[in-house]
Amino acid sequence: MLGDALILLTLGGMLFFPAVVAPTVFKTLSEADAGAFLRALFPRYYGFLILGSGAAALAYGAGAPKAALLAGVVALSTATVLFLLVPKINALRDQQLSGDAQAGRAFDRAHRLSVAINLGQIALLIAALLS
Repeated sequence: MLGDALILLTLGGMLFFPAVVAPTVFKTLSEADAGAFLRALFPRYYGFLILGSGAAALAYGAGAPKAALLAGVVALSTATVLFLLVPKINALRDQQLSGDAQAGRAFDRAHRLSVAINLGQIALLIAALLS
């Protein structure tokens, strides 16, 4: 049951961010301020996901190995996004803002990849709940 509660908490954060936080940020802040705010927020967001899904994996343990594996995959893939993809996205965005159109296209692709990964992670956590 603890594993399920941790998954639900993690999913809540994952759904709250794109449904409430991101639209509010872009609606109320200038583009530059929104970008600065999100850069500061993303490491915390991903840290929350790593802790929540990692703790769920440990809570499930051997009693629910499939759920533990799925939650563990989310924790590890989130760490990969945080430490590899986010710095690349930030660098590409900086280059784009400096006028590099090619970097802008690469930023768009990398951003879409991060969104796709996040959607896949949501699916994995739902599968963990249902397993």
